[in-house]
Amino acid sequence: MPFYSYHIFCCTNRREPGHTRGCCTEKDAEALRDYMKRQVKTLGIEKTRVNNAGCLDRCELGPCMVIYPEGVWYSCKTKEDIDEVIREHLQGGNIVERLKI
Repeated sequence: MPFYSYHIFCCTNRREPGHTRGCCTEKDAEALRDYMKRQVKTLGIEKTRVNNAGCLDRCELGPCMVIYPEGVWYSCKTKEDIDEVIREHLQGGNIVERLKI
């Protein structure tokens, strides 16, 4: 039995300004990760861990996250995107195709 039902890794990698690939942090990744952590806790979604991750190597598509155990990758750019992933994926068990990368 796994310790977590869902383990979410949110890229919060920071690169120097002007880097050709960009970075998730300059796209508000830290605030979006913090929001997701708060929402998961507020909604009482048990056995779910939201973690920082270093570079997930999808910089151009970020901010990005990967959710295990399914290994589904998402690009969530707004709080509304995060809410949809929480509602559909974590609570409903459905992949959010429009945000999948």
